Amino acid sequence: MIDVEKTKQRLKSHLTTLTIEIGERSVRFLPNLSKAASHIENFYHEIGLSVERETYSFRGQEVANVISYAGETISFTRNYIVGAHYDSVAGTVGADDNASAVAVQLETARELSNLFSKKPSKTRVKFVSFALEEPPAFGTRHMGSKVHARACKKAREKLDGMLCLEMVGYTCFEPGCQKYPFPLMFMDYPKIGNYVGIVGNLRSKPLTESIYEAFSKTPIFRWLN
Repeated sequence: MIDVEKTKQRLKSHLTTLTIEIGERSVRFLPNLSKAASHIENFYHEIGLSVERETYSFRGQEVANVISYAGETISFTRNYIVGAHYDSVAGTVGADDNASAVAVQLETARELSNLFSKKPSKTRVKFVSFALEEPPAFGTRHMGSKVHARACKKAREKLDGMLCLEMVGYTCFEPGCQKYPFPLMFMDYPKIGNYVGIVGNLRSKPLTESIYEAFSKTPIFRWLN
């Protein structure tokens, strides 16, 4: 059973570290990006998980995706990725985009690690914190997610699914506060931003539906409001 109060405090602690103690994590402040990577790496060490860096070069500077694993790491039969980017848009500390998702990623790793230690499984969950997803890296080969995708393809790694955590910390309660880009504004989506959206492509429909079903049974985000 998840300790809700402890989880709330831990999430806030990650946010405080990333946004206040470290601050902007854009390509303009690569030392801060490195500090964020170290925070993530140290967290995994603290909870007893193996961790590695997937380093690559951007404009002559070294950056890195941070990777850790929970569950069965050798003879696994199911393999999933839980990803989130830890950089921020230039000029911001990225509290929602995307420190909120990194916080959820880290605490998910904690809970899954605890679960797998009590109930062994043939499932491996790989947690990947991506270095660069915002401009000017966005849309280029230097995006952390593209770097890792190329590595997975090269290694012929079989994946059963990937969950990308993105901007999960924002909440608003005023009617009309939630807006959508074209053409989604014409669909019957909630006009109040007090939910977590679960989005998947057609090939991922079974996984998307299973996640939706799990959330419906255990609406944990209601606890965190």
